[in-house]
Amino acid sequence: MKLTKLFDMQKALDQHIEQKHQLQEEDLFSRKVLALLVEVGELANETRCFKFWSVKPSSPKDVILEEFVDGVHFILSLGIECGFDRQEFEVAVKPSGLNVTEQFLLLYETIDRFKLDKSFSGFLTVIETYLQLGILLGISQTEMEQAYLRKNEVNYQRQADNY
Repeated sequence: MKLTKLFDMQKALDQHIEQKHQLQEEDLFSRKVLALLVEVGELANETRCFKFWSVKPSSPKDVILEEFVDGVHFILSLGIECGFDRQEFEVAVKPSGLNVTEQFLLLYETIDRFKLDKSFSGFLTVIETYLQLGILLGISQTEMEQAYLRKNEVNYQRQADNY
């Protein structure tokens, strides 16, 4: 998956938000990590993959997709924060062999490691693990990209509406 266009769009959105809220001089890394962790939890909640005590099915795919792309926004934003958006790279997504619950747990672990080391390899691991999760959830890379584009517009509108 090529991320150049998404990085450019995310960078513009981040700059817009930081200017609007006068955050240009703030270090937002920790807040973005926490936001990503919260979004991952919201996604897990919509999939209901861990709710062994319940027979209620997961949310519809469009709800899961919207939650999924919220995480994409924060992953890209963290990459920008670390300067990784200036590097040319493509992410290859291979099946992990894990089930959805195990993939969520692995994702939390990779985010936590990245939080500590802020390395490019750690960042790539977060992206790959997240995209693997998307595939396990039945989301194609095309759907991911299209949903990101739609949600990016929504995020700009929310800023205009003082969300």
